[in-house]
Amino acid sequence: MTRIPHEPSGEPNPLRVLTLDRLRRRTSMKWRTYPEDVLPLWVAEMDVPLAEPVVRAVTDALALGDTGYPAGTAYAEALAAFAERRWGWDGLAVDRTAIVPDVMLGVVEMIELVTGPGDQVVVNPPVYPPFFQFVEHMDRRVAEAPLGPDGRIDLYILEETFQRAVTGGRPAAYLLCSPHNPTGTVHTADELTAVAALADRYGVRVVADEIHAPVLAADVRFVPYLSVPGGENGLSLMSASKGWNLAGLKAALAVAGPGSAADLARLPEEVGHGPSHVGVLAHTAALRDGTRWLDALLGGLDDNRRLLADLLGDRLPEITCRPGEATFLAWLDCRALGLGDDPADTFLRRGRVALSSGLPFGTGGAGHVRLNLATSPEILEEAVRRMAAALGRT
Repeated sequence: MTRIPHEPSGEPNPLRVLTLDRLRRRTSMKWRTYPEDVLPLWVAEMDVPLAEPVVRAVTDALALGDTGYPAGTAYAEALAAFAERRWGWDGLAVDRTAIVPDVMLGVVEMIELVTGPGDQVVVNPPVYPPFFQFVEHMDRRVAEAPLGPDGRIDLYILEETFQRAVTGGRPAAYLLCSPHNPTGTVHTADELTAVAALADRYGVRVVADEIHAPVLAADVRFVPYLSVPGGENGLSLMSASKGWNLAGLKAALAVAGPGSAADLARLPEEVGHGPSHVGVLAHTAALRDGTRWLDALLGGLDDNRRLLADLLGDRLPEITCRPGEATFLAWLDCRALGLGDDPADTFLRRGRVALSSGLPFGTGGAGHVRLNLATSPEILEEAVRRMAAALGRT
């Protein structure tokens, strides 16, 4: 399986377009949770203008009054074409897809299809906090299989956790974060094949959250879980949300492997009424016509990863930051600073910069923060300056 690497697109870097004053006019969670003197680099919203094809699709729909209920398979067709073009995967069958309101609500629906109340759902902490919140809210039990010290799946621990999860013959699911949030780890084909073999051995159903799949560092290969040997029994959730900053335009796709098509067919019809029709149009346009914009973004994120490493090395060398292979998030190990389990609190109170606390990410999150890289270099520089100032460094 081959992929087309992202290349210079000729479009301007969207991370360099918007000023801080203009960003502060936004009314979304990122810009309204904290007072104006706080620089927000926490929640996964990007500081970018939308790709022109997305803007055109949405404004055309509004001009037509095309704001009814979603219909058709254009979203799935656009995703299938994108997957083949970008990841070299031609196995995404449109007839094994279903639109869902967003990735996490899709995750809930998939887990409900393959487990029952009281069953266990395995996760790899530190991991996206809603994994814990949604699983517990749906009356399932979280079983932690922590990542290894290298930030990768520990297959030995995963097998032990699978074995315990199915004790007594109960069903279990594995909620796989791929690429992984917050570490930015991209699981390899060998790792995912080993996961599939373990899942088959113990009868664990894999549900893969692949929302960050379009957001890859240069020369990194994303492998869809459903594409690996043994992955046919899995279920995946995909979206253009993270790649094109469309969280407010709700729409995602549930994708089934050949062995799980019957499970997806049991999805209640009313779930498909939840996505926004305008959201479906926006996501379709992004996947079909927004790849030049995406490539410009990816180049800007590569620059920001290097810039962050340089800034931390200069001002806060005690912080360990393993370069992420994907996502627009950086996972910072701040334990050597001696700020306790929640360094984000110190950076907020003393530096007026908001980062995501590592504690809600579960085991391995204490002493860490997550920083959103999807901003301008100037804002990133100011954020690190404030973090250093919080420790009395100038």
